[in-house]
Amino acid sequence: MSAPTLVARIFRVVAIAEAVSWTGLLVGMFVKWVLGTSEVGVQVFGPIHGALFVVYCLVTLWTARVFRWDLRTTVIGLLASIPPLTTIWFERHVARTGRLDVTRAGQLAS
Repeated sequence: MSAPTLVARIFRVVAIAEAVSWTGLLVGMFVKWVLGTSEVGVQVFGPIHGALFVVYCLVTLWTARVFRWDLRTTVIGLLASIPPLTTIWFERHVARTGRLDVTRAGQLAS
């Protein structure tokens, strides 16, 4: 497996994991603040989401470097970590527009 292929795969997995952790945190906040029954969801998903948020930002910067994204794409990728589930949209967007194309990364490196 080539380095760009590995980076693209890691980016996909982390983008999805970050979105899933957002969902868990939102459910936990609903249970805590709306239903008022338990804080366990926030206690569990809060730290998980926080860690995945940081990992997503770092992996986005790494991916941007490997695939030589322009500043606009990189900033949008970083901003996608803020609204819930937007990392999945961004990952699909860059995949659809060829910004995760392994052959493109190979051509850029030569």
